[in-house]
Amino acid sequence: MIPLIVCDQALKVWIKLNFSVGQRASFVPGILELQFIENEGMAFGWALPGVAGKLVLTVFRLLAAVGIGFYLNKLIRSGVHKGLLTCVSFVWAGAIGNIIDSAVYGQLFTRSSWGMMADWAGPSEAYAPFLMGNVVDMFHFIVRWPMSFPIDSLAGREIFPPIWNLADAAISCGVIAILLGQRAFFSEGGPTEEDKDQTL
Repeated sequence: MIPLIVCDQALKVWIKLNFSVGQRASFVPGILELQFIENEGMAFGWALPGVAGKLVLTVFRLLAAVGIGFYLNKLIRSGVHKGLLTCVSFVWAGAIGNIIDSAVYGQLFTRSSWGMMADWAGPSEAYAPFLMGNVVDMFHFIVRWPMSFPIDSLAGREIFPPIWNLADAAISCGVIAILLGQRAFFSEGGPTEEDKDQTL
């Protein structure tokens, strides 16, 4: 979990200090690019509007991270499937990664804008109060549906337009893996058919 948070934060700090908003760079040619944006809300750029919406999302993130942490501790104590522990750890690490942005980036950096990169903030240069910072996103899939795609509304459009970060990917992969592996994760340690027969 810690290596994931460190990698997420290292990449975000590098992007924040070396890219202006909207700046792009090829990452995996024809598939993935770096494109720096900041968002005030949830994963993949989704947000609730206004200062109140920002506070609600930040508080929700904090409560969710605390809840996941307690749940993960409970799972460790109960000796569940290691795959489930890994998946929940990914979700927790992703949540913490984005909380760090919201909590302290507004105090650590100057504001990013179009054509101007941010820098480390001095005493009076912070761009946002504590808990009101923006989340740094940078990954953008550039693969498009072929023009011959049978659904006209999708033909030529990007397959996955949102811009995301490593923390978003960790949360999404963790949740998807839990859904795909739930039979293995949640059946282990449960009553066997023989146990059920003995209770009848």
